[in-house]
Amino acid sequence: MGALEISEEALSRLADDALARVKRYWSALPELPAAPRSDGAATAALFARPWPEAGLGQAVLADFEAIAAHARPSGGKFFGYVVGSAEPVGVIGELMAAALNQNVTSWRSAPAATEIERAVIGWLGEAVGCAGFAGSLCGGGSAANLMALAMAREAKLPANESGVLSPGIVYASTEAHMAIPKAVALLGLGRDNLRRIPVDAELRMRVDALAAAIAADRAAGRRPIAIVATAGTVNIGAVDPLPALADLAAREDLWLHVDGAYGALAALAVPEKFAGLDRADSLALDAHKWLYQPIECGCLLYRDRARARAAFTDSGDYIRILNDSPAETFAFFEESMELSRRFRALKLWLSLQYHGRAAYRAAIAQDLRHAQLLAEAIAAEPALELVAPVPLSAVCFRHRAKDNVAILRRMLARGRVYVSNATIGGEFVLRACFVNHRATEADVRAIVSETLAAAEELNR
Repeated sequence: MGALEISEEALSRLADDALARVKRYWSALPELPAAPRSDGAATAALFARPWPEAGLGQAVLADFEAIAAHARPSGGKFFGYVVGSAEPVGVIGELMAAALNQNVTSWRSAPAATEIERAVIGWLGEAVGCAGFAGSLCGGGSAANLMALAMAREAKLPANESGVLSPGIVYASTEAHMAIPKAVALLGLGRDNLRRIPVDAELRMRVDALAAAIAADRAAGRRPIAIVATAGTVNIGAVDPLPALADLAAREDLWLHVDGAYGALAALAVPEKFAGLDRADSLALDAHKWLYQPIECGCLLYRDRARARAAFTDSGDYIRILNDSPAETFAFFEESMELSRRFRALKLWLSLQYHGRAAYRAAIAQDLRHAQLLAEAIAAEPALELVAPVPLSAVCFRHRAKDNVAILRRMLARGRVYVSNATIGGEFVLRACFVNHRATEADVRAIVSETLAAAEELNR
């Protein structure tokens, strides 16, 4: 037996022990605090240790409880950020994918995994009204946005051979995610060439302001290349006016990318909010948000496979595929910035089939209802006020009379619910976001009672 092999009996004991610990963790989620009660020094001290010369064996699994105690729980009380809740079938899919250990570079290296990913991409495209789009899974929305803008740059301002010889201008709203300026910087376009377009009263990109900015750049001799619309802004879930933006992009011959990492998968439940999504050239999604998958599970969809190949093809001879079959010559590395790629699709393949489309539609609809329930509860409480519309599942609010920064700190210290914060109109506000299949109405109502209790403690 090799140095890293273990017996079937030892493997069974290890697997049974690990599964039992995970099941106990899941069962305990409703009773766990909403955030770990730890600090940086304590956490570092707990896990700072030398690599042992002799193996610890199964005893190493005893660390799981300590890790869980210092991890952010994915239970029903978590309403911070936009992070899904690790649906259990997807977790099992992660284990099975790791066991298969496929490098999903191409059909040749991973036949079943490649076909499963292509099938899942078809499901996701059809689910958001973009049937027929191609694409691939990736780490998350940041990677998807970066690849989309690389495609946009190469389509409108080719730079792969000679570099960026003149600046290309990209347009996004002031509410766009931080992944957009990061992508613009990484692509060599320069953050100075990202135009942040003002928003309307509902925090959606203003098409008139966008048109004026494009006209001004053209008049100054600059080269507009892309519009980045957002389908679900991170602060409040605003959906930019996609049909009008698509019309403008068509008139101006600009690439239209939609960052739908947070919101676009809600098209399963409320497709009317996402009219025009099918007119995008590219679209970012995150299944580890509103399909509740374990992190990581991002997705980039695009209309024209040739545009992806123009941006990403650069294959060495050692990966040349010697086959004439169209299916068997398919390679993700020709349409993605990645070569080594995990079998991300298996968890989606299993999870989406296990539960069915109706179950996911219902789970998303429940999150949307929870957001409206919270908004109603806030409106009914004189001490609190909503500070922005609630188009999807993010609710921004504040205490009228108290320091909201101090309230947030007290809420997190109390540990009964976890909310985050946002800046709306230059003001610090509290924010709760619902992408959590474990949340209950009682958890939602606790946000209001905990806000009030934290405010009351400030008086003591």
